[in-house]
Amino acid sequence: MHEEFFDGRLIVKSGDLTDETVDAIVNAANSTLLGGGGVDGAIHRRGGPAILKECRDIRATRYPDGLPTGEAVITTGGNLPARHVIHTVGPIYGMNAGRDAELLEACYRNSVKLAVENDLSTIAFPSISTGAYGYPKHEAAPIVFRAVADLLSDHSIELRLVFFSESDASSFVQHCA
Repeated sequence: MHEEFFDGRLIVKSGDLTDETVDAIVNAANSTLLGGGGVDGAIHRRGGPAILKECRDIRATRYPDGLPTGEAVITTGGNLPARHVIHTVGPIYGMNAGRDAELLEACYRNSVKLAVENDLSTIAFPSISTGAYGYPKHEAAPIVFRAVADLLSDHSIELRLVFFSESDASSFVQHCA
């Protein structure tokens, strides 16, 4: 599946995020920044030890207690086709005193802000928080679409939303309006 919106500046597709040739891919990280399962594990495995080294440095210097939910940091892309990885921690659904939507939106906003600050113009995102963190896909879709639409109106960037399966990409398109 491959759908385009906003004159081709938003691409919704299925595929392997770690195959994207972009300035940055976004990692749906856990707060430790030390790797994990799902997207996080795939990025660390394919990107190699340079990513983990920079994540450890960030933990040692900036976020000793872990990266807060909704915030974002940037590292090298290591062995990935992407030059950089932007790590963000999505909300665990139902565990944020009613702030789930706000925190999910913050992941996208802060990731794009960091990309723009680093002169990056192509960014590929996974579906943040909809896997192990339990955010219902049909609830996440309109939140993400609104955030992305705002970001595209404010910045000259290209965003890709890369879903693991075609059914997830189709579901996003169906529920994003």
